[in-house]
Amino acid sequence: MKRDAVTGGGCLVSAAGVVGAVWLWGASDRTQRHLGNEFENNGQDFGAALTELPFVFLAGAVVPAVVWGLGAWLLGRRRRPRSSQFHA
Repeated sequence: MKRDAVTGGGCLVSAAGVVGAVWLWGASDRTQRHLGNEFENNGQDFGAALTELPFVFLAGAVVPAVVWGLGAWLLGRRRRPRSSQFHA
C-alpha cells in the first residue's frame, strides 16, 4: 500500500469512529436521561454531557486510528521481503 492511501484510510476510519461513537453515546438511555428526556426534564444534567462528550470524541477518533495503523504496520511487515541472514 502507498503511504498516502494508508494515511487517507486512517483519517476516514477515524472520522467514522468519531461519528459512530458520538451517535451511540447520544442514543444511549443513560445519555438521554441526562439530557432531559424524562418526565418534565427530571434528572437533567448537562454537566454529564460536558464531561463525557470530549472523552467519547477522543476515544472514537483514537481507537479506530490505532487499530488501522496496527493493521497497516502488520500487513506492511508481512509483505516486505525478508533478507537472508546468511550471505554466500
